[in-house]
Amino acid sequence: MSEDRHGEDPFAQIEELLSSLFGEQTAADAVGALRSSGVDPADLARMSGMGDLSQLSPGQRMALQAQFQQMLASADSEPVNWTMGKDLALQEARGKGDPAITATQAQAARQALTVADLWLDTVTDFMPAPGAREAWSRSDWVERTVPVWREVCAPVAGAATRALAEALEHQIREIPESMGEAARQMGALGSIMRSMAGAAFGLQLGHAIGELAGEAVASTDVGLPLTREPGTALVPANVAAFAEGLEAPEEEVRMFLAVREAAAARLYAHVPWLRGGLLGAVEAYAREIRIDHEAVQAAVTQVDPNDPEALRAALEGGMFAPQETPAQRGALERLETLLALVEGWVEVVTARATAPHLPHAMALQEMVRRRRAQGGPAEQVFSRLIGLTFRPRRAREAAELWRLLGAEVGEAERDAYWRHPDVIPTAAELTNPNDFLVLRRAAQDMDAQMDADLASLLDGTLGYAEGAKEADENSSEGLDGPEDPPGRAPGE
Repeated sequence: MSEDRHGEDPFAQIEELLSSLFGEQTAADAVGALRSSGVDPADLARMSGMGDLSQLSPGQRMALQAQFQQMLASADSEPVNWTMGKDLALQEARGKGDPAITATQAQAARQALTVADLWLDTVTDFMPAPGAREAWSRSDWVERTVPVWREVCAPVAGAATRALAEALEHQIREIPESMGEAARQMGALGSIMRSMAGAAFGLQLGHAIGELAGEAVASTDVGLPLTREPGTALVPANVAAFAEGLEAPEEEVRMFLAVREAAAARLYAHVPWLRGGLLGAVEAYAREIRIDHEAVQAAVTQVDPNDPEALRAALEGGMFAPQETPAQRGALERLETLLALVEGWVEVVTARATAPHLPHAMALQEMVRRRRAQGGPAEQVFSRLIGLTFRPRRAREAAELWRLLGAEVGEAERDAYWRHPDVIPTAAELTNPNDFLVLRRAAQDMDAQMDADLASLLDGTLGYAEGAKEADENSSEGLDGPEDPPGRAPGE
């Protein structure tokens, strides 16, 4: 096909594109029906998300074909095109500069993480996390965390992708009935629409993960365990960026962040239910997602899907804003509470472990709090994915609760509250950390009394003790004998 033919006959361009995707026969049948229907090819291009094909150069057409083929690659397996998402995440990470890890940096990170475990041994009974102590580049951070991001995001991504696919397919269903056979032929583009939806959400996730890779200082920086294998890691480039402008030297900043990383790794390594509890809360939230379909359709009609940046901006602009249900609010509260408890515990044990060793420990702790309060990487990513805003106030309350527990009952009993999800502090208890122990002890006393009463009921002794006491009192009174009535002499 020549370029002149493309310029004179837009249908030829559409046929060429469809042929590369569905084969020559399907493309010829579809385009033949379209020709006979009198449909405007420019309107068809807009409805199908192909853009103005008459203005595309041969190179642009080839790029568009390759893009559609890549989109179709994940259509039959996953709702999100993670290949495109990961590629974009790596581009974002490298775009900010991604120097290779030197031997000196790797040794400094390993040493800091090793010393961090020694310091933590004095403030918690949790043992060091197994696994390697490593230094990661920003690209390493993407490569190592994407598998867990897929797991975390899958429930939400599936719901959002289905909504976007339905909106894109709706554009095809709006083809006038006068087109007759052409409308039926256009059904072949349904797979493209669904693939485009998966690609769009994959690009959104990839952009968010890539941005996070440029800021995360460690593998647990967002509060979640982002690696499947236990271990600890620092990102030297981001540690150096975090240290810029601070009064503390970079070595001290690295050491402080290493202690935080090692503390979080211990928690996830030795609290077996915690990882599943967090991911289960995300899944429970996703099950109740109700997408605003009108907003999705409005955004689709205004955005060129071939422009990843424009589509990403629309996705982040609220077209997937969830309509919360009571079940969602419960799951969201559970998730926020667990994240706050993790962050609060890490803050407390880090403060205790670093206080004797780092002169700027308190200032660094405040910097971490400020980073979180200003909308750090965790808040940005969760807000884009599931509408979760990480609440610094709750993290402060959680830290205060763990601090009071450690002072009142000791570190071993403090850490014992992680042993089971039914024992962990609740959202309501975080609002009153000073009353936590009083209320828990009162509840324990009540439970103990109920258990004792139940045991007495089962063995037939419920109320026996009180009855026996009354009988003893009456018996004692009978042995003493009745008093002589007044006015009578003894013995009368």
